[in-house]
Amino acid sequence: MIAPGSQSIYDQNRYIWNRRVLQGAAHTRMASEHDFQRPLQVVDPRGWLGKSVHGRRVLCLAAGGGLQSVLLASAGAEVTVVDLSPAMLEQDRRLAASRGLPLRLIEGSMDDLSMLGDACFDVVIQPVSTCYVPDIVRVYKEVARVIVASGLYLSQHKQPTSLQASAQPGPQGYTINEGYYRHEPLPPVLGGHEHRESGAVEFLHRWEQLIGSLCRSGFVIEDLQEPNYADPMAAAGTFQHRSQFIPPYVAIKARRSPASPDTTLSLFIRS
Repeated sequence: MIAPGSQSIYDQNRYIWNRRVLQGAAHTRMASEHDFQRPLQVVDPRGWLGKSVHGRRVLCLAAGGGLQSVLLASAGAEVTVVDLSPAMLEQDRRLAASRGLPLRLIEGSMDDLSMLGDACFDVVIQPVSTCYVPDIVRVYKEVARVIVASGLYLSQHKQPTSLQASAQPGPQGYTINEGYYRHEPLPPVLGGHEHRESGAVEFLHRWEQLIGSLCRSGFVIEDLQEPNYADPMAAAGTFQHRSQFIPPYVAIKARRSPASPDTTLSLFIRS
């Protein structure tokens, strides 16, 4: 499933997510009327944003699709969306227009936010998406640039082991089939595996890159949780069964340090 005229991983992933919207595939669901009755609980089930986002400048990064953006806007936030897929952004536009909600929509990649100014957001919210870029450090540095000092960065990522392991169990259970120290894309998958998107180009980011690079980019981690999708009654080979043994995602609450990493290091040396 190669995008016609594809020249890069970005072309391919844009094509795949546009296609997923047309198919109504997982993670392209728009907010429902019920969601608008409790918008913050849907977007932020852990309560990391606090009780209100009214008047806060929020960047929904790689978060198109008509869910996070419109719910945050309905809760009073000033919302900007950056997403690679125009089809996902169209869902944001359509649902926001139907409810009279203002949104700023930008087609672009999460690792190049040059269209945005420095320190122009109070909050950055990023659902699972960093697996689609080869260098997560570029994403973190861009977020560090566009967020204010002490701003919140709430992100989710695919766990490395989940990307290494088989989709279906064998005689010995789910097995590790892919190397950990790798720079090339993961082998493509075909079919409906919920932990991978068929046809997409994905990269494995190690824990050192997920956590260490976030800290080195100027963030302090305040919380880390693993969403639990395990179901002991699920049939073997399903997403819920596999999640009993291999957690698929990790959610991170981080805060931008008031000082840059270089400044912090300089102060430490002088002291």
